Amino acid sequence: MAYSITSAVHSELVLKKSRFLGCVQPVADRTAAQTVVASLRAAHPAADHVCWALLAGGQSVAVDDGEPSGTAGRPMLEVLRHQCLEGVLATVVRYFGGVKLGAGGLARAYTDCVAQALKNTTKIPLVQMKTLCCVASYALEGAVRREIDATGGLLQQVQHGERVVFVFTLAEDAAAALVAQLGDIGRGQVVWIKDAIP
Repeated sequence: MAYSITSAVHSELVLKKSRFLGCVQPVADRTAAQTVVASLRAAHPAADHVCWALLAGGQSVAVDDGEPSGTAGRPMLEVLRHQCLEGVLATVVRYFGGVKLGAGGLARAYTDCVAQALKNTTKIPLVQMKTLCCVASYALEGAVRREIDATGGLLQQVQHGERVVFVFTLAEDAAAALVAQLGDIGRGQVVWIKDAIP
């Protein structure tokens, strides 16, 4: 099962005079992550590196930002993967202290900085959502709305024409039960449309 986190959490690590400022936070996608990274660069103009890793929307990104290849972004990404996180951005701002850490030391520092931040997070399970579309008579509109609401569904669109068209999302594991329930209530008068989802 995949998880996300509820809010941004921070950590700080000082190692051989280098200062590592870590943050792990929820983000929707790569564009949002790049905005966060750009704001970090602006907030820390004297920093030597702003490294980051992202798991969101099926995309993964690992950026070393001038550190030796594979010593920053990739270790940070592996921490996110190990925690089964999705929709999460990890960033570490490094102020170089003058003492080189070597490839192994760098990888450990970036890993530890992200892992420390994650110790203070609240992980929440990600629920897979499904979009459904059905058509019902006006007489069944109230019943359909109540059942969608009762299962935690969220109406996306309702069109009133010859009949009422509902487009809604709900947890994937609740979809089959709702379809069956509406089948019983509507006695075959609720029609499911697979290809009409906008």
